[in-house]
Parts: sequence; C-alpha cells; structure tokens
Amino acid sequence: MTTHVTLEDALSNVDLLEELPLPDQQPCIEPPPSSIMYQANFDTNFEDRNAFVTGIARYIEQATVHSSMNEMLEEGHEYAVMLYTWRSCSRAIPQVKCNEQPNRVEIYEKTVEVLEPEVTKLMKFMYFQVMGFGLYLMDGNVSNIYKLDAKKRINLSKIDKFFKQLQVVPLFGDMQIELARYIKTSAHYEENKSKWTCTQSSISPQYNICEQMVQIRDDHIRFISELARYSNSEVVTGSGLDSQKSDEEYRELFDLALRGLQLLSKWSAHVMEVYSWKLVHPTDKFCNKDCPGTAEEYERATRYNYTSEEKFAFVEVIAMIKGLQVLMGRMESVFNQAIRNTIYAALQDFAQVTLREPLRQAVRKKKNVLISVLQAIRKTICDWEGGREPPNDPCLRGEKDPKGGFDIKVPRRAVGPSSTQLYMVRTMLESLIADKSGSKKTLRSSLDGPIVLAIEDFHKQSFFFTHLLNISEALQQCCDLSQLWFREFFLELTMGRRIQFPIEMSMPWILTDHILETKEPSMMEYVLYPLDLYNDSAYYALTKFKKQFLYDEIEAEVNLCFDQFVYKLADQIFAYYKAMAGSVLLDKRFRAECKNYGVIIPYPPSNRYETLLKQRHVQLLGRSIDLNRLITQRISAAMYKSLDQAISRFESEDLTSIVELEWLLEINRLTHRLLCKHMTLDSFDAMFREANHNVSAPYGRITLHVFWELNFDFLPNYCYNGSTNRFVRTAIPFTQEPQRDKPANVQPYYLYGSKPLNIAYSHIYSSYRNFVGPPHFKTICRLLGYQGIAVVMEELLKIVKSLLQGTILQYVKTLIEVMPKICRLPRHEYGSPGILEFFHHQLKDIIEYAELKTDVFQSLREVGNAILFCLLIEQALVSPLRVFPSLVALCALNLIFCSVTPFAEGERLEVRMKRLEAKYAPLHLVPLIERLGTPQMSLPLSLSSSPTSQLQPLSLPAPRQCFGDGLNWAGCSIIVLLGQQRRFDLFDFCYHLLKVQRQDGKDEIIKNVPLKKMADRIRKYQILNNEVFAILNKYMKSVETDSSTVEHVRCFQPPIHQSLATTC
Repeated sequence: MTTHVTLEDALSNVDLLEELPLPDQQPCIEPPPSSIMYQANFDTNFEDRNAFVTGIARYIEQATVHSSMNEMLEEGHEYAVMLYTWRSCSRAIPQVKCNEQPNRVEIYEKTVEVLEPEVTKLMKFMYFQVMGFGLYLMDGNVSNIYKLDAKKRINLSKIDKFFKQLQVVPLFGDMQIELARYIKTSAHYEENKSKWTCTQSSISPQYNICEQMVQIRDDHIRFISELARYSNSEVVTGSGLDSQKSDEEYRELFDLALRGLQLLSKWSAHVMEVYSWKLVHPTDKFCNKDCPGTAEEYERATRYNYTSEEKFAFVEVIAMIKGLQVLMGRMESVFNQAIRNTIYAALQDFAQVTLREPLRQAVRKKKNVLISVLQAIRKTICDWEGGREPPNDPCLRGEKDPKGGFDIKVPRRAVGPSSTQLYMVRTMLESLIADKSGSKKTLRSSLDGPIVLAIEDFHKQSFFFTHLLNISEALQQCCDLSQLWFREFFLELTMGRRIQFPIEMSMPWILTDHILETKEPSMMEYVLYPLDLYNDSAYYALTKFKKQFLYDEIEAEVNLCFDQFVYKLADQIFAYYKAMAGSVLLDKRFRAECKNYGVIIPYPPSNRYETLLKQRHVQLLGRSIDLNRLITQRISAAMYKSLDQAISRFESEDLTSIVELEWLLEINRLTHRLLCKHMTLDSFDAMFREANHNVSAPYGRITLHVFWELNFDFLPNYCYNGSTNRFVRTAIPFTQEPQRDKPANVQPYYLYGSKPLNIAYSHIYSSYRNFVGPPHFKTICRLLGYQGIAVVMEELLKIVKSLLQGTILQYVKTLIEVMPKICRLPRHEYGSPGILEFFHHQLKDIIEYAELKTDVFQSLREVGNAILFCLLIEQALVSPLRVFPSLVALCALNLIFCSVTPFAEGERLEVRMKRLEAKYAPLHLVPLIERLGTPQMSLPLSLSSSPTSQLQPLSLPAPRQCFGDGLNWAGCSIIVLLGQQRRFDLFDFCYHLLKVQRQDGKDEIIKNVPLKKMADRIRKYQILNNEVFAILNKYMKSVETDSSTVEHVRCFQPPIHQSLATTC
C-alpha cells in the first residue's frame, strides 16, 4: 500500500535534514576557526540616547560625550596602528647618486608625489603624540609627586608595590613599557631613590610562568570539571535550549560563563606579560650558552630567551586557553539564554523590587533629586507585567505596604538591555553612591546603609553585563594571543637589514618546533594549538590593523611552517612505529642477555600520535586541511625509501647479508601493519614490488643481486664444507672480490628504528656474516619465490654450460694429451711404495701441470658450487606438508620442478605436467651435457676426473681450504651423469693405492710424500666421494623407481564367485 506525500510534506522533510546532526569522530585538539565565527554586535555607541527622554538630561549629555570619546579612541587606534605598522619606504626609493645625474629632478618629483599622503598622516598624528608627555611633566618644578605623597594626595607606596609586581606593560605587538622607567626619568628621582623598590633589578614572581602553572592547572581542572557537568546535560543530551529553567539554574550558568571569561582573560594576560618581559630582557651568551655572540636582539629575546620548561608552560597555557574556548563556544547558545534571562531578572528585580524602599523613603522625606534619579532608573529599565507601572503602588506615595504585602509580579524573559540602556542605568546608579560630586552634599548620604550596599553590589555585578551580552566577541578577545607574532618594532630596529625575521625567531613556530624536537608525549596533543596563533595574528592583521601586507607575510610563514610541521611530524610518526616494530621483533633472549650485562635496550616511549592522525580538517587561515592525508603521503614515501634502503643495503654487501635483508623487510612489514591502523597505505606487497623494481619486470633487484653475487663472488670465492653444511670464503682466492657501491647514509629509523636497535640487530646478524648456510638458503627461497629461483637456476646452468664448453673443455683436451697411453693398475705384489712411485712417475706431467692446481680446480669448484647451491636450495624448500623433488635429479633426468601452486580447477594431471615441463625446460641438464661434446668424450672426461679428484692430496697442502667439497661434487656429478661410477670405483689410481696400503700396512716416504698420511687422506676423499655418489644415486634411483612403478602397473579383475560365473 503506497502513501501519498504532499509537496509541502516533502519540502518539510528536506528542511529537517538541515537539523540532522553529523557527528565527527575527530578528537578536538584545536581551537575554533575564527574565519567562520559569527559575532553579532549590538553596540550602537549611544546613537539611541535621545530615545530615553525619561532620563536625566545631564546623563544623556554624558552619553554624548562618551560617544565622542569612543570615536576619538577609534581615531587614536588608527594612528597607533599606522605608526606601529609603518615601514620605511625610503630604502625602496631610488636615490640620486650625484648632482650631475640628468634625471635627478624627476626622481625628486616622484618621491614627493609618493610620500606626500603618508607625510600628511604623520603631521596629523603629531598632535595626538603630544599627549604622551603628560605623565613625564607631572613631576617637575611646579609640582612634586613626593610632596603630594607627604600630603596624602597620592600614595606612592601603593604605586611602588603595583609597579614592582607588574614591571612591564604590553602596549602594541612587540612594544611594551617598563613602568619603572617613568620613575627613573622623573625630576626628583635621585634624591628619593630609596623610596622605590620597583626600580631594582629583581624579577617579579609574576613573570615566572613555571611557578604559576600549579595554580593555573588547579583552576583549569576545577573549572573544566564543572563545565563538563553542564556540557553533558545541556549540549550532549540536547536539552539545553528546550527546557525552561529556574532563576537559580540560570544564575549558575551565568556565573559559570563569567568565571570562564575571567580565567581566560587572566591566563591570556599572564602569557602576554611574560612575553613582554622577555622582550625587554633579552638573554646573551653569558646567560645562555646556546646563544651565539652574533645573535640579533630579537633572536636573543625570543629564540634563546626561553628554557624548555618555559616553552612547555607556554604551550600548556595556550592549550588551556584555546581548549576552554572550544568548550565554552559549544555552550554559547546555552550561555546566551542563561545570560539574558539572568540579566533581565537581575535588572527587573533590582528596579521593580529593590528600589521600592529607597523610593518610598525619598518620597516620604521629599528628596526631589533622589526621587527624580530613582524614577528615571525605573522608567529607563523597568518592563512591567501589564505594560505600565502599577499606579496604586504605596511606595509612590511614601506609604508602607499593607499587612498582606503588595504583590509585584516581575516577568521573566530572555531579553537583555541595549548598550545605551545599560549605560544610562549604571551611570545614574553611580551618581547615587558616589563619594564626591560637584556639589558639597552627595546623594549617598540620603540613602540608608543597606540600600547603599545593595546598589554598590549591583553596580559591580552589572559591570560584566556588557561583556556577557556579547559573549562571542568577549570570548574571542579573551583568547586573542595574536600579539605573540607581530614584530614590527624589532623589525624597524634592524634598519633595513631584515625584510622579515626567519621562522626560527617566530614564537608560534618556536613553541611548535619545541614539541616536535623534544617528542614529549604529554605535549604531543597540544602541537596544533601554537599553530592557531597564526589564525589570531591573521585575524588581527585583517580586522584590526587592516594591513594586507601583514596578512601576506603571515600566510607565507604559515605555508613554510606547516610544510616543516608535516615533514617533521611524519618523520617522527614513521620513526616511532618503526622503532616499535623493531622492538617487538627483537629477540627476547638477546634483550634479556643484554640486560644481564647492564645494557638496556628500551622500548620507544608511548606517544599520542593516534590523536593527531585522526585530524582530517584542521582549520588554518580559513583552509580546511586533511592532516591525515598529508602525513599519509609523507609516510608512504618514507615506507618506499625504507624498503629501497633495505634493498640498497643488501646490494652493497655480499650474499651473507640476505638474512639481514629479510629481517629489515619483516620490520617494515610490521611497521606497515601498525601504520595501517591509523591511515590508508598501499598494500605492503605493492610497495615492496615497486621498491624491488618488480612491478612489470619478471624479476627484481633482489633476484638480480643474488645472481650477481652467485656469479662474481659465491661460485669462485666460496668453499663448501659438507661437515658443517656451510659455504665459507676461501683462504686463497683466485679472483678479486667484486666492487660494490656503498650504501647511502640515512637516518636510523630507515633501518631498524633507532640507534640502539641498529646496534643490537647488527650484533645479531654479525653471526651470519662469515658463512652461507641453511639460514641463507631458506631466506633466498622466501625472498626470490619460485619464479626468482627458476631465473637464478637458468642463469646458473648457463654459467655451467660456459665453463664446460669453455675452460674445462680446453683443459680436458690438454690432460688427454699428457695422459699416458697405457697406464694399467700395478699388481699387489709391487707393494704400496712401488705402486705410489709407479703412479708418481706415470702422472708426473699431470702433477707438474701448473694450471691444474689453479684454473682447472677453480673451474670445477665453480661447477660444484653451482650444483651444491641447487641442492641446498631444494632442501630449503622442503616443508612439513610437501617434499619437493630433487633439483639435481630434475636437472639430470630431464624432470620438471613441481611448485606448490594448487591444481587449476578441472585441470588434468597430464596437462599440468606438460605445462610445467615446458615452463622449466631451460633447467634440464642432460640436453646441456649432450650439447657439450660427443659420446667419445665421455670416457676421457671420466678418466680425467679420476686423477684430478684423487690426486688432490698430492697437489696442494690443503685443497679443501682452497676449493672445498665443490671440487669433488663437480667431478662426481659428471661421473654419475655419464654413468661411469662403477668404472671409477674399480680403476681409480688412488683407490688402488689405498687397497694395497691397507693390505701391506707400509709407511715410507716416497718422493717426499708420506705413504701412510697419503693413504689416510685418500680414505677421507673416498668417504666424501661415496657420500656424493650416494646422494646423487638416491635422487636418480628414486625417480627411476617412481617412473617404473607408474609405467609397469597392471590391473587385474576382481575374482568372481562360481555361482555368479555360471549365471553370467
């Protein structure tokens, strides 16, 4: 069933959307934006004074005088602004260099034309400036202030106490006055110096802001607590404007608003007083060791004139001021209603009820002047219930009220008086209680004591009515700290050397930068409040000074400072989370061991960056800035740089540093995960691929460097030890170590997070520096992946191919030529000494072949290391769930490498095997061997491998230290692949010598070779060769067994019972 909605209902529903609250989850850690604040101004400057015809004429005339005085003050303010913001333009005017210059007359005329309007303004200001000498002229030959003090006409001790407490008074921007200077420059100061204490150089406690912080914090906490109670009930629940409250409840809100404005005014004045005192008393290199002797005066007054505690105190007070401004601004509508209700009730109760008794007495005593004043007050302010004053009121006749009382119903409305109306009432009340007047007798004597006290109390309270009625403007003025930026006075003192001071001398940036540099966690949430000083200064420059060039300078400084702010803050946030990730991943046992030795590796102190990262619309000079987005951009760039630095660090070192690379990447991964809780970053894999240059390329920087290290350093310079299953650098290198680029010097947070963490991780990974073993191969598998491993394998096979077809092939041909044509195994009857001497004679040419010990063994070592690399990579790929086929068997038997990628849905096994076989065709070693030579070369190749592998004990003093087990792996692999292992075991010369020596047990020295020692070394190599043959045969036979099992499976039908057989 459909309902019909009229157009009016639809429009009303749309209008309701404007009232729909849109809650913002952003924590409020900044002041309200002044650029979008609306302030209503109801001050008429007494233009409506003639409307109050019931008032006394002389008070209306005073309002007229007061109006003209206000206009004079505005004019004087304009002159003061012009004088303060005036900048000498003479330096910009072209000067006449000599009297003979042809265009000098034209320059003079243009100068007069440009400067004439400004000179006219200054001439007018001279008349106003003369008034400033009045105070100085008070103490002279005609009058003596000390004689006036003796006659008790003035109280110098009270003035001295006041001047001592408030030594410096802020005037305008960075201009201020030392009150004691007026005393020092007076005519009779020298002979009365002892009467003054304010002229001494002692510092008043008023200017020690650190000592005042205890009281300020206490006042702030107590007021905030009370304000929060009203805010929760009035604003959060939304019942503030809808519910009607009693006079007492309105009065509580009125008092709360008044106390808030008084606290804000007090704190702001205190900040400005301390700032002004610092400007008058700049530091120097003797008071502050950080202050250079060449520092400018303004620099000594701002940059080097505050301790760290004073800067933090400034920031905290500014945060209190701006934070309280936000809270009170939220309750402005509630406060306005309470203020108007309270002021209306106070005025009406006072005029209609409190003034009845003095009016009754004045009528009874026939005090006509007093009656006229009281009646004027009542007629000016009273809002009667029926629209007119009750005519039967007994007080109008001077009579007492009846026994039942005279009921006067005072209405209640949320309406405040106009500025003129309130001024008239307060002026007339002041005339009633004034101690002195033009006549000898005052009106105060005609009033009773309680009435005088009531009028005085109301007169004091009504002083705040004007400010509270304009609470929005008063709140803004009480929180205005714009003068902390202006520096026109000091700028003029530079005499043109400075166009503008750098940001390092600007108070807003000094406070902001101090928070960022110290990284104080308790102050981090306050970091946006000092930046709001630029909002105050810009607002003041446009609305008060009305100078566009000042606003332009503020805007330029804001642009520079905010860029620096985002830059520093983003780096700090990234460094914090990087250090946190590094601390979390640091081995706990290592941390505990360091603690046992007295070395503490601290965790990064907790900081409050989360609140800053939630700021998405920071208001600055009318702009709405997404701080989270800006920080995200910087941190994203830092993440890329960190990943790039990790890879660059790996590229500058050998293959052993790949373990450190993996941990650097893991720390960056955890950092990325921690940061993603507060911002939106690209996926870590995407960042890593981009840093690794692996977005579109089939392989990245890590794969390329791994292969580069394998080719130029690992294969030719490392020796494999089967006992430890490790590669170590050879003691006698045959090639030079490759030259690598040095890594760039970067901040510690681009590595592990901090200097202590960098040192700790360096100690940990130093144990992986001197070898290449299973940890390194597992890391290679994880970082390269199957595609990278396939690329490396393919390139390694190309290296093996080039070695076999190049160097090894040429040496094989040479060895075949020097081999004896006939060299049978001697009979056992010759004995081991005779057999050794026989072989030494037969193989003399080979033993003396110099290149056998260097180039031939080096080439075979590289081939063997390549095979071992493949084998260890395969072992590293073994997991509890899958056992991968042997890479050695794969390369030798034309098999394919099985990946862990799952079967495609619906894909048959045969199709998948063919696809993988085509993919890994470059890894097949058998076709490679077939391309190396003819079948006729197989026997000489196997024969040549026999003496080269078995005569190592005769060739070098320590061949395993020079070439490692890779030499044996190369020879044995070639023998196995050519199917000549049995021939090798039967006809190897060294094996035959070992058998005979073990039988006769002789130990002689033949040709400087100890026979027993020779036999022992042959046995060690035989064991090594047998292990190599066993490993190779295991892979090859296992593959043959699996393939034969698959090929020779025969299926049999299940047996059939006889009963069923006959039926069929």
